[in-house]
Amino acid sequence: MVGLLSGCASDPPPLSLPSPQDYHQNYRHKRAYNRPYRVKGKMYYPMLSADGYSEIGIASWYGHESGSKTSMGMRFHPEGVSAAHKTLPLPSKVRVTNLHNGRSIVLVVNDRGPFKHNRIIDLSHGAARRIGLRGLAKVKVDYLGNAE
Repeated sequence: MVGLLSGCASDPPPLSLPSPQDYHQNYRHKRAYNRPYRVKGKMYYPMLSADGYSEIGIASWYGHESGSKTSMGMRFHPEGVSAAHKTLPLPSKVRVTNLHNGRSIVLVVNDRGPFKHNRIIDLSHGAARRIGLRGLAKVKVDYLGNAE
């Protein structure tokens, strides 16, 4: 019985990634910001589908890039409500919940990042402030659908 209970508490199995040939075929007609990419020598493979995606991890915020363009080519507004994620399809609508205080926000992921160890999402400064995130916080990210 102990084995069954400990199995329930384990992390979900890792998502299986398609082969490089599958990526080539499936990304052939996709926009550049949804194709595999490399940052600091590491390859990232955007999800072909994020249906059912839900993850708990560490979030941070960014805002010093004011006026820069996002991966989708839009101008970044630090006081706006947007986010960056390494592998969700762009654009994606997500709910981000601050697990410390229970506050949540629905926003659009339109950029790539964060590229720091153990972080799952970067929120614009405006989004972070709305859920009481200062610095780093443990959050839950739930995919709600394509934002196009």
